[in-house]
Amino acid sequence: MIESKNIIVNIKNRLAFTNLEFQYILKCLIGVSVCYIPYVLVPQHEFYWSIISVLLVLAPDHSDSNRLAMDRMKANVIGSVVGLLAFLFLEHVPVLVVLCIAVIVNILICYMLGLESATRSALAALVIVLIQEKERSSWASGFERMGCVIVGCLIAIIITYIFSRFEKMRNGRNSVSESIEK
Repeated sequence: MIESKNIIVNIKNRLAFTNLEFQYILKCLIGVSVCYIPYVLVPQHEFYWSIISVLLVLAPDHSDSNRLAMDRMKANVIGSVVGLLAFLFLEHVPVLVVLCIAVIVNILICYMLGLESATRSALAALVIVLIQEKERSSWASGFERMGCVIVGCLIAIIITYIFSRFEKMRNGRNSVSESIEK
């Protein structure tokens, strides 16, 4: 009986959203909505990759969210470029070998640039750009996917910046009003 009561209390506590969780949900919804526009308006291009990219870059908290978003964007660009360059070897080397080498190169570049926390974003971008359907597998298609990934990253950076500006304004007002009250 005590165990089930603890479970219910734990679930209840988890369902109590804070302002931070609400803001993260809002950022994700805005990002998905903005990326959905080119997805619908330009169906011949693969803008669904922008939707994935925006969600990979957005951070759920405010501490270092600008830095983290920038790091994830850099990592996405690294992953996209490595994936694009890996196309050079696809005609002569099996896809799995190229993919494995590209994963290693991606991780090494991220570590050399101090982007360890964003390495997963780089790997996701690598796979997005490199792994393609046989009928569309081309350098141009990889370049298009890279562009779509970068569009999603840019949208995420803009959203992060706007939310951080609002947070700074809100904190600035709170600290001013608190000092007035004292």
